[in-house]
Amino acid sequence: MQARMKNPALLNPDTLKALQALGASVADAGIPPRTLELVHLRASQINGCSVCVDMHAHALKKGGESDQRIYAVGAWRDAPWFTDAERAALALTEALTRLSDTSDAVPDTLWQEVARHFDERALGALVVTIAQINLWNRLNVATRQVAGAFR
Repeated sequence: MQARMKNPALLNPDTLKALQALGASVADAGIPPRTLELVHLRASQINGCSVCVDMHAHALKKGGESDQRIYAVGAWRDAPWFTDAERAALALTEALTRLSDTSDAVPDTLWQEVARHFDERALGALVVTIAQINLWNRLNVATRQVAGAFR
């Protein structure tokens, strides 16, 4: 496999710096790092971004996550290994990643469930991180970046 081109964010140093700053801006908003990685992995699975699936699965493993939970992220609704807060974050991830699948992409019931687990600052950061991983997925998928090449 070969990428169509270099990742667009790497072609413009200001773009890369801005995306890195955006990612760093959510780091201290009260969302556990594992939850952020689960969110990144799930959105990347949905979007078919092999680079990000590989990267975030490895990051979870390196962070001490069990294989059982990593393998089950795609089936989180039916797996008993996720907390209620993680489930809420994963549900919001799916909703925001699949915006056009329903007429009400983020129904009030979903929003209220997520808000039960995350304060307003953390909830805002969760929305930002979901948007950002979707952006990274689109950059990688459009240019056919190769999984594992970043290591």
